[in-house]
Order: sequence, then structure tokens, then C-alpha cells
Amino acid sequence: MANPASDNEEVCQNMSEVKINEEDEDSEDNSSDSSEDSVEIEVPFKVGMWDLKQCDPKRCTGRKLMRLEMIDKLGMSARFNGIVLTPVATESVSAKDNQIIAEYGVAVVDCSWARLNDTPFHKLQHRKAKKNLRLLPYLVAANPVNYGHPSKLSCVEALAAAMYIAGFKEIGDLYMSKFNWGPTFTRLNQELLDSYAECKDGKEIVAFQNQYLDQLDYDCQRNRNFPESSSDSSSDNDVDTTVTNQ
Repeated sequence: MANPASDNEEVCQNMSEVKINEEDEDSEDNSSDSSEDSVEIEVPFKVGMWDLKQCDPKRCTGRKLMRLEMIDKLGMSARFNGIVLTPVATESVSAKDNQIIAEYGVAVVDCSWARLNDTPFHKLQHRKAKKNLRLLPYLVAANPVNYGHPSKLSCVEALAAAMYIAGFKEIGDLYMSKFNWGPTFTRLNQELLDSYAECKDGKEIVAFQNQYLDQLDYDCQRNRNFPESSSDSSSDNDVDTTVTNQ
């Protein structure tokens, strides 16, 4: 749930104007059993969460994972030696983190995007394990609260993305399968997730991300300057949520 490219959130404003499907939002409370037919696989590492109780409990994906016993609640002073996804990190998660996650797991800080400045991130991680703090590269949210917004991922999206990038795709898919909108997250970000997973470390991921965002910015500018070339047969109100230029 971190963002090394927050300055690019307005690159394509049309994505932030995507309307939430009210039926999907209303049915989220009833989606706990939406994955009954999914194939369960063993999760061979610990998955943790610091719950700062800043989010709406009815929409909090982390709390749902707790109810499903798919995530462990961590205390404020808990020591966690695995990968920790947090906005205050300086390095991107990458395939290089595979062994750390396999041995010690992955955790996320569950907090509100509107209250980042009030969040005591410095209290949540033991100083000896700060080297394992990680950001997530540019991805687009699919959760009902922030659908279409760059980088404003929910807890489950952040965890699944980190798993996918670090080489645990099937486990990431398992976590996303617990939400009726979960497959949409992978579909929106498939190209990016696959490309990030092929990078050997965080530096390569950042380089690819920046190249992608430069191209995205160029395409958006071109579409603004030549709208007739991009509209074709679609109307001004049409939004294709499957395109890769989120």
C-alpha cells in the first residue's frame, strides 16, 4: 500500500472518475462465501497486519481476512522479520524478497489513506528489521472505495501484489479470490504485475515503472491533443477498465 509515484496520480484523471458499481459495493458484505468453489492451497508463510482501526470495519479487507483466519493481527510493538509493506519505505518489493517472505512472511499496515500523517509508522517496526520495509510500485486499485485510483490499494490488494511480484502468484490469487471484485485487480494490473515479477530487484522495478509512467503520460497528452484519434466509435463517457494505461 505504498506509492513511489504519487506525483503521477493525476496522469489520467478519467480513471479516477470511474463510477463504482453500487451493486458490487452493496454486496461486498455478502461476499465472504464468494470463493467457496475456489481451490484452497496451503500458505507456507506468515501473513500479518497492524490494524490501526482507521478504516470502516465493513469495508476493511484486512479485517475480513482476519475473520477468515488468513491473516494474523500484530501488536503495536510486535517484532516482524518478514517483508513489511508501508508508505514510509524507500525500496520496492521485488523478486529478491522471495526468500525473506518464504521464511518470515509478509505484513501490511492497515491504515486510512486520508490519515497517513497521523499514523505512527515508526512505532510499528522493530529497528533491526527496518531493512525489510517495502513500497509497492505503481498499480491501480480495484477495491470499491478507491476503484481506478493509482496506488491507493487495500490491504488485500497490497498483500496479493507483493506475493505476485515476489513469486507467490497462486497465493496472491487465493487472497484475492475471497473478494467478489478480487479478479478485477489482477485483470487491471496483469501487464504490470507480470513485468514487475520479471525484474530482479527493486531498482529494476522502479526503472520499469518510470518508463511505463512516461509512456502513460505521453499517451494521455497525445489523447488530449488529438481526441478524435482516440475516440473512434466510443462516446466521451465510455471508460474501458481493461486497458493497461491506468
